[in-house]
Amino acid sequence: MYLTLSDRLAPVFALAASLALVMSAYAADGHGERASEPAAEHGEAKEPRLKPSLKPDLKAEAKEGRDEGRSKQASGAQPKAEAASEARTSVPMSELRDLIDQKIAEVRSKREAAPVVRLRPKPRAPVRLDHAEKLAAISPLMNDTQGALLPSGAHGSAAGAHATGHDIHWAYTGATGPESWGRLKPEFQQCMLGKRQSPIDIRDGIAVQLDPIQFEYRPSGFRVIDNGHTVQVNVESGNGIVVQGRRYELLQFHFHRPSEERINGRQFEMVAHLVHKDIDGKLAVVAVLMENGKGHPLIQQVWNNLPLEKNTEQASMTQMDLNQLLPEQRQYYTYMGSLTTPPCSEGVLWMVMKNPASMSREQIGVFSKLYQMNARPIQSPSGRLIKDGQ
Repeated sequence: MYLTLSDRLAPVFALAASLALVMSAYAADGHGERASEPAAEHGEAKEPRLKPSLKPDLKAEAKEGRDEGRSKQASGAQPKAEAASEARTSVPMSELRDLIDQKIAEVRSKREAAPVVRLRPKPRAPVRLDHAEKLAAISPLMNDTQGALLPSGAHGSAAGAHATGHDIHWAYTGATGPESWGRLKPEFQQCMLGKRQSPIDIRDGIAVQLDPIQFEYRPSGFRVIDNGHTVQVNVESGNGIVVQGRRYELLQFHFHRPSEERINGRQFEMVAHLVHKDIDGKLAVVAVLMENGKGHPLIQQVWNNLPLEKNTEQASMTQMDLNQLLPEQRQYYTYMGSLTTPPCSEGVLWMVMKNPASMSREQIGVFSKLYQMNARPIQSPSGRLIKDGQ
């Protein structure tokens, strides 16, 4: 059968119809032709747009081809293979490809950029830490010798005052007692591993002539605080001692019951620790042992200003003279030791007065109501040199 022009262009129209379907799909999504252009009726695909110059030729040739085909079919002529191969369309394929490429370019230019989808991260379930992990998460301690003992509002001391130590609730008994201090936090390892820890049982000291401690105490204002480990008295600046050629400024003093230090095995009712620091941050502690006897006026002055709540300073309206706290005879023992509470830092100069001061049973009872026991157990002397001042 002889192929007419319409038959030869059928593949071209099929390709155009496919393109029209693609464009209709884009138009349905809002990416294709403008809404003002009429859609194809009865489900028929819209013919691709061709250049105006080409449309008349296509229609004319299509009509001519149909008429020619009918006449040849009536005459019974057989199509020739050579005629099919030599058939030519008036629309070159290269131009048709250009039209298709043009249409595709128009579709791409009208296509909107795909919206960016931002995914919110899935919320994590809260992490529950056990007690040891909570301790490890707490912020690091201040420098042991520079900041361990604060003159005002400190939680803890040379033998019971350290702000961060207080926060982790170390204690004198139970699971967080002295046997566990070294494991509560890495910064506390000296409590377990140190070789010059305090307190000690002072015995077998060498008898020597020690330079007297020069006490430069004067009447001063003071504030009293119950920091959760002891009763602490923060004193105004201007008080200090001179020993071994160095001057140490008094920061505060506090109490322990019973005494942490022992002398030849003897333990006393209480002890007062007067904490000093020099310009280089080195610490020096004067320990005044307290035994049962007559009432002590300075101790009573402290008890009169006890705050009603813990961790709240109570300022006194009067001044105190710390010289009243010292015994009349001021010979002393001396050795190198450590803080007696976490972080148990070593390198502390200890001076323990050989003669105790006295306080009444009632005054001891006041402290006992607050702290029945707040003394660290005796530590090994580890061969340290102890000087016994004569």
